[in-house]
Amino acid sequence: MDHDRDTQRQNAIRAGTISFDGSGIDCLVRNMSVGGANLEVESQIGIPSSFDLVINVEHSNHHCHVVWRKARRIGVAFD
Repeated sequence: MDHDRDTQRQNAIRAGTISFDGSGIDCLVRNMSVGGANLEVESQIGIPSSFDLVINVEHSNHHCHVVWRKARRIGVAFD
């Protein structure tokens, strides 16, 4: 499948947290680029259109917004 994006994404399977309004939802970062990421979640219920993606192992925090949603996957672009 060919996607329109500015940079190539690299497989980066690692644990992350979708953080918003003092809440956190666990996710799995499936792949990531300089501009965004593909996240896997148990459920999309309650996940807003913009949030912070926290990856503890990297000590990183990215503010991002949702570009697409499919079943248990969310594509985000970093702001």
